[in-house]
Amino acid sequence: MNPFFTTYTTPFHVPPFDKIKIEHFKPAILEGMKQESAEITSIAYSEAEPSFENTILAMENSGQLLTRVSSVFFNLNSANTNEEIQAIAREMAPELAAHHDNIILNHPLFLRVKQLWDTHESLKLNAEQIKLVEKTHKSFVRSGANLNEADKAKLRTINAKLSLLGLNFGQNLLAETNAYQLLIDKKEDLSGLPEELVLAAGESAKQSGNEGKWLFSLQNPSVMPFLQYADNRELRKQIWEAYTLRGDNNNAHDNKEIVRNIVNLRREKAALLGYKDHASYVLEETMAKTPENAYKLLNQLWQPALNVAGREAFDLQRMIDDSGAQFKLAPYDWKYYTEELRKERFDLDEQELRPYFSLDKVCEGVFGVATKLYGLQFKELTDLPKYHEEVSAYEVSEADGTDIGILYTDFFPRASKRGGAWMTSYSSQKMENGKRISPVISIVCNFSKPTGDAPALLTFDEVTTFFHEFGHSLHGLLSNVTYRSLAGTAVSRDFVELPSQIMENWAAEPEVLKMFARHYKTNEVIPDELIKKLHHTGTFDQGFATIEYLAASLLDLDYHTQTKELKDDVDSFERQSMKKAGLMDEIIPRYRSTYFNHIFAGGYSAGYYSYIWSGVLDTDAFEAFKETGDLFNQEKAQSFRMNVLEKGGTEEPMVLYKKFRGAEPGIKALLKKRGLNLEPEKKVI
Repeated sequence: MNPFFTTYTTPFHVPPFDKIKIEHFKPAILEGMKQESAEITSIAYSEAEPSFENTILAMENSGQLLTRVSSVFFNLNSANTNEEIQAIAREMAPELAAHHDNIILNHPLFLRVKQLWDTHESLKLNAEQIKLVEKTHKSFVRSGANLNEADKAKLRTINAKLSLLGLNFGQNLLAETNAYQLLIDKKEDLSGLPEELVLAAGESAKQSGNEGKWLFSLQNPSVMPFLQYADNRELRKQIWEAYTLRGDNNNAHDNKEIVRNIVNLRREKAALLGYKDHASYVLEETMAKTPENAYKLLNQLWQPALNVAGREAFDLQRMIDDSGAQFKLAPYDWKYYTEELRKERFDLDEQELRPYFSLDKVCEGVFGVATKLYGLQFKELTDLPKYHEEVSAYEVSEADGTDIGILYTDFFPRASKRGGAWMTSYSSQKMENGKRISPVISIVCNFSKPTGDAPALLTFDEVTTFFHEFGHSLHGLLSNVTYRSLAGTAVSRDFVELPSQIMENWAAEPEVLKMFARHYKTNEVIPDELIKKLHHTGTFDQGFATIEYLAASLLDLDYHTQTKELKDDVDSFERQSMKKAGLMDEIIPRYRSTYFNHIFAGGYSAGYYSYIWSGVLDTDAFEAFKETGDLFNQEKAQSFRMNVLEKGGTEEPMVLYKKFRGAEPGIKALLKKRGLNLEPEKKVI
């Protein structure tokens, strides 16, 4: 029996992963589309006068089978995929795009929605109901409901093509990442590498049938420390080139033409819908509102960050020259010499920190912060169905035991998982008959694995990533709205990163570090001296970090503010974009075009700027806690919970932020955190 065809009877209504088989997906997707189509037809052609209940709420409650199967299928396609799942995804993508268009371009249905929006002031609706009507109406209009039939047909064709292109982009990137191996057979070529990395590489080689050798991959826990520590410059260059040429190798998995087609189709779609460009279409529904405002913030930060990065490059070149080497600093040298400079300037080797960041202790620390802020309790459940043996599940509850939701965690890289880190949901929070239906949330990461007898020991960057994704999960878990479509992370891209990024601020605080940072062998609390060293490096290398991020954000906006067909080769466009910005040769964008998954397969098109936009928000918001002298100030914590984490998309983001902070944010806290010198304006966003 197909487990998707009945309501889940599992504890907490989690997906029955132990019963779901690959052959269940396609029939459930097809049946789900069939059922939702029938439900939508019934709503659209109802003879009853349109009302909130028989139209908006009926739509909100439609398609439950398709929602169930889609949430599982697409999450597994990201976190635990295989060739069969990928084939189904390719086959179903155009079908699902057409199904969505059949709903959103249904004219009788739109007329009912429009009538309700036009008369909403007289309908005696509450604020959340009005917001849902508004969001539904906007969704129809922005999806082409007002177009004539010929243009609707064009739009359908574009949407079908885009759905498949984005899918192919991600599958190509995963294939390119998995295809590369740096196999080392000479021990001297391991010079400089940390013992844990060497052990992991040895285990990887053994698993691949190359016992006695060392295998390094393009997964972040392998490639990034290799670039940071390997003394062999030629090998650093090899793995760096493999990493930065993913999707750009003129082979079966090349993404250049896919990128060009996506950019052109998005531009064509925006024009069809009446917008100047794709970025204008996307940003209309964000805090930034326009591409000009997004560019303004990025450009405001660019030159100060570039100045700092230039000084950093000078210091790294000095180290190269002082060593007697005779070469110019290259991008594949940056991490290596930055680590050398960190040791020289701060007497800190990042490897000193890792023994204090065992994954289980970091997990305790992350949960502990949530307990102190919001009173949340976490209980691991070993009997819940899981989609992979490495996944853990936790019951999250209030201090009094009231159920909040389920949190899945999936931490380690594997060939079946795409790179990066993200939060997702298997079911969103909503209300039914006055009862809160709790969500099922998941965070997926790619952290360093256990090696030998040691547990998984994280870098500090991985620690902050954990805090970041956990912040997203709190946004989903603590949601307390009536309607699923407004729950949790159903907010604009440049606001959704606030709950995640504010959590990163707690990770580095001495008070918090002492809660969880204990040596995995001795259980010794991290020494004050090591914490001081970590804090002294707070603004170290921030020129580089800011510039590589800003470069990728500018590249994203440059692609999506195109008003004419992109005919240039993607590599040429990227070079011209970076030349226009003034990017220095020693740094490349954080993501080059052919592996920029965020914007070509991850839903962040024209929105990568949002991390820095939210950075203004999160640093300003964290100051609210710091100003009280108590990192866990209960008044501030409860205000942040009630005004941000619980509200989802029920109100405008700036309204919610001002309810918490009392004013719009300033940029001063962000500049201080990044060590950038800029005369701040009072209001920048």
